[in-house]
Amino acid sequence: MTTIHQHQALHVVGIELRTSNAEAHRTIPPHWQRFVAEAVLQSIPDRLSDEVYVVYTHYEHAGVDNAGIYSCVIGAAVPPAGVAALAPGLVRVVVPASRRVVLPVPGGRPDRVYETWQASWARQDLARTCIADHEHYRADGGIDLSIGVAA
Repeated sequence: MTTIHQHQALHVVGIELRTSNAEAHRTIPPHWQRFVAEAVLQSIPDRLSDEVYVVYTHYEHAGVDNAGIYSCVIGAAVPPAGVAALAPGLVRVVVPASRRVVLPVPGGRPDRVYETWQASWARQDLARTCIADHEHYRADGGIDLSIGVAA
C-alpha cells in the first residue's frame, strides 16, 4: 500500500535544463556532469545542506501529464525567504506544498533511479499532478523520488 503524505513547499536553487522524456537519456547525464564539473553545489548561497535535489517542473502539459518538454533543475534546498542574489546561470524553483508519494530507490543506487521512475509511471494507483516532482539524494546515501499526487 502506498502512503501519501502532505509535504511543505521545497525551494531549490540550481542549474536548469529543458528536456523531454524522449531526450532525457541523452541530455540529463551531461547536465549532471556540468553540475559536478562546475561545482554548482558549492556556488549555491544559503543552501540548507549539501544534499542534492533534482526537480522536474514547468511541464509543457502541467497538471495533465509528463509528456512534452519540462525543466530539470539540479541543485540544493534553500530557505523559503530566498537568497540574496543568484550567481549567473542559477535558477530558483519551488515544489509547492502538496500531497506526495515518496518512493525509495533500491539500495540508494543512482543507476536504479530511472528504473524507479519507470515503475512509478506504470502504476495506475498514482494520480500524478504533473506540477513538480523531485529526486532527493540524501546525506546518508539514500535516494528517494517524491511524486506529487492528487487528493
